[in-house]
Amino acid sequence: MKKRQPIKEIMTKEVFSVQENEKLSTVVDMFRKHKIRHIPVLSGKKISGIISRTDINRLTFGALFENQEGADEAVLEILSISQVMTSKPKVISEDDSIKDVAEIFVKEEFHALPVVSGDELQGIVTTTDIIKYLLDQY
Repeated sequence: MKKRQPIKEIMTKEVFSVQENEKLSTVVDMFRKHKIRHIPVLSGKKISGIISRTDINRLTFGALFENQEGADEAVLEILSISQVMTSKPKVISEDDSIKDVAEIFVKEEFHALPVVSGDELQGIVTTTDIIKYLLDQY
């Protein structure tokens, strides 16, 4: 196994992101269209949060109640991205090691981390990226 390999070797570099002033329904559309689970939230070019499919799933409940088909859409219209996202997320540098990032995932119970250089988003790494890397080692 390679030691001290930087996270930039396995991170996703073409990241789908949203501006914090966009509609929450845009996030849902992106999750569906691109089959992703985490989206960094930006204020200009600076990362201000991260939103996950789980965050959205906690909000949507229309299927649980009879005659409430429009409830999910109403919730998505009422709330903003900044109300739902995790603000000031932990971020990592593209030079952080894969091992260090794996330890963060285990300790903090995160599933995705934005990768930044300075304040600018460079990529995203997920637990799936780490698992794929480990599988490639065998």
